[in-house]
Amino acid sequence: MERRMVATIRDCPARVVPSGTPAVIPDGSFITITQSLGGNYTVTYNGNMLRIDGTDADALGLEKHEIHFDPVDGDAIDETQVWQALKTVFDPEIPVDIVNLGLVYDVKVDQDKHRVDINMTLTAPGCGMGPVLVGDVEYRVAMVPNVKAVKVDLIFDPPWSRDRLSDEAQLATGLFF
Repeated sequence: MERRMVATIRDCPARVVPSGTPAVIPDGSFITITQSLGGNYTVTYNGNMLRIDGTDADALGLEKHEIHFDPVDGDAIDETQVWQALKTVFDPEIPVDIVNLGLVYDVKVDQDKHRVDINMTLTAPGCGMGPVLVGDVEYRVAMVPNVKAVKVDLIFDPPWSRDRLSDEAQLATGLFF
């Protein structure tokens, strides 16, 4: 997507880059879309860089990214749907989802508390986009039916390495050899 200016057509939730702090871009605000990866948008607004989830793309006059989950019986969390949600989260700088990048180390579902705990890492410990990526994970996993809380812990042991990339990710990044 080319850099382009648009006006929001409703209040739009966003997260400040790189802190991940929640923000709202008011209806009728002019923003510049600087990047679109993984169905999310990086924009500038009033001199600040913000990240808008693709599920809110309609606020930019763009097609909304829909995430659909099969209906579940009862109030249990389906762990398969948690992984489905995680596969919709893309690294902010690499057009590959975090599951195929090997960033997700562990997912635990607590059915009694309707909570999902996730241990994940970053491709580099000093990555400034970590809080934004954590916010993306929390936002998307919270969409899974019956999930009431999401806790994401960034861990760096073991450190991430290219060995964690799926074959698909290796092909997408040109690291398959």
